[in-house]
Amino acid sequence: MDKTKVLSNMAGTVLTLVGIAAITVGLGLIVAPDGDGFKLSVELLKNTPFRDYLIPGIVLLTVIGVGSLLAAIPAFKLHRFAGAATLLLGLALVLFIVAQVYWIGTGSGLLPIFMIVGIVEMGLGVLIMAVDSNHQMFHRHHNHHAH
Repeated sequence: MDKTKVLSNMAGTVLTLVGIAAITVGLGLIVAPDGDGFKLSVELLKNTPFRDYLIPGIVLLTVIGVGSLLAAIPAFKLHRFAGAATLLLGLALVLFIVAQVYWIGTGSGLLPIFMIVGIVEMGLGVLIMAVDSNHQMFHRHHNHHAH
């Protein structure tokens, strides 16, 4: 099986799962910005710019959630922007987790898992771009000599 297809399908699957999780949690934080639905105390936010979880919920829902689902589309369609989109959303997830750890600490056991997932997304994005680039160079090189 084609390397680009395998990597792109892996990226699309990871992006879809992250998107669903982020939309679910984001919606929960928007509906109950006091964090009660997730057993989170607003006290955790005392050293952050936020008084409640509304803004983090909106960012999680839109940037990480919807963004990941939108990035999954080019990944599954083997579009030429699949690698860049995957890399970008992986970076967004890592930055979201880094900000969370910076302001709140490592309270949740899920943070390291999502940090790893973000790094995996970034790695998949880079690999997809590298394989795509090699594939294009190979075809350009062989098509050039065919004439």
